[in-house]
Amino acid sequence: MTDLHIQAQADWFDRVAAAEKMMPLVSKLYRERNVVTSIHGRRLINRSAIEVIKAHRAARRNHGQELQLELSTAILEALSNLSIETASVDIATLAHLYQQEPEGTDLATFIKEQLKEVGPSDGSQNIANVVLYGFGRIGRLLARIMIEQASTGPGLRLRAIVVRKNGDNDLEKRASLLRRDSVHGPFNGTIKVDKENNTILANGTLIQIIYSNDPTSVDYTEYGIDDAIVVDNTGRWRDEAGLGQHLQAKGVKRVLLTAPGKGSIPNIVFGINHQGITDEDTILSAASCTTNGITPVLAALDRKYGVKHGHVETVHSFTNDQNLIDNFHKGERRGRAATLNMVLTETGAAKAVAKALPQFAGKLTGNAIRVPTPDVSMAVLNLELEQEVTKEDLNDYLRNVSLHSNLRQQVDFVDSPDVVSTDFVGNDRAGVVDGLATIATGNRIVLYVWYDNEYGYSKQVVRTIEHIGGVHPLVVPVRRDVVEV
Repeated sequence: MTDLHIQAQADWFDRVAAAEKMMPLVSKLYRERNVVTSIHGRRLINRSAIEVIKAHRAARRNHGQELQLELSTAILEALSNLSIETASVDIATLAHLYQQEPEGTDLATFIKEQLKEVGPSDGSQNIANVVLYGFGRIGRLLARIMIEQASTGPGLRLRAIVVRKNGDNDLEKRASLLRRDSVHGPFNGTIKVDKENNTILANGTLIQIIYSNDPTSVDYTEYGIDDAIVVDNTGRWRDEAGLGQHLQAKGVKRVLLTAPGKGSIPNIVFGINHQGITDEDTILSAASCTTNGITPVLAALDRKYGVKHGHVETVHSFTNDQNLIDNFHKGERRGRAATLNMVLTETGAAKAVAKALPQFAGKLTGNAIRVPTPDVSMAVLNLELEQEVTKEDLNDYLRNVSLHSNLRQQVDFVDSPDVVSTDFVGNDRAGVVDGLATIATGNRIVLYVWYDNEYGYSKQVVRTIEHIGGVHPLVVPVRRDVVEV
């Protein structure tokens, strides 16, 4: 038994050493060329050796076997020798495809062929300047994500945050809220405050804090900011007249709202209708967290089976617009204590799906139940399809969508018997299908879709910012054996 113990421990530390060997390769690809490496959506940048090992171990749920660290290292080395930039590369998919090749196939040649859609670096750096207007729950998560994803190569640059000043210690308070989060944990890095220059330095990202009550009066060019994408996460304005005020400020090119837009403002769900954005679309909406959570799954279902009609019930964590204890609120029921009650309320998400998927107009109804949890929500999709399907076939299809389709950044799939809401805090997909809960009877189905209504939504917002800024990484390898959704 002692020998077995010694051998097991030696094997473990050999794996740790192999994982540590990967880290410099992962970091250099990202920092210098904006090449994001992942294992079935689990990003490898800024991960510990144990987290890398866990990601390799988890790959067995997708392809039936654990991904070997040595093969991943060889793939990373091959990527390092290619002249590519701005790409999201799934190491696990590359490994799986390579293992299906004839024995003796040259790995470097194979990798080059799989990544032929990624153009070579031309030496230039495409950079998109971002300004956060407001610094609430979504604003701070957007900041965390952009800081974590910052690189010396092409990509997003968080340049400034605009807020109303709330006292002499406002800057320190803002920095403290970025540093500590009751739901998402501590900030991963270092934060320094410069009161004299009103800046926050977070992991090398220098963020200018601008105090203003009027979006039209800010001159961003004074801070060296041009052609900025202003992300309004205040919720104060949702129509063209209000959001258009940002465009009157010097240095602003586009405005993105982190809430459903009103009127003719395009509501964008990344992965579904982002390709329809034109240069004339200067004011955009990233829709709602629920719309982002359900629309990709609905698109996949409609593409395969056809959706006649259905009902969406969202079980949603309470939000800041509710009262902590009973008090007056202009909305019905929302005045009752959020942390003590399930609160039945309305949601526009079912109707909003049609803004991204016009074929769903008039097909969906919806309601919402706010519950006493601070984050992570669930959408229950009760649908009638145009054809019959079994639970097994439906789950196999949605698992395939989560791994190999053009929606693999939006849709995740889980079939664990013990998952609960807190297990999805920090999940970066728009929605996660709970396969064990799936119900299918003839052409009637019920799907349960988890989503982190804060972090998962914020990742969708960042993807949209990257797209309109021209810096969203191309997702490769492109699977040609899977039908595009």
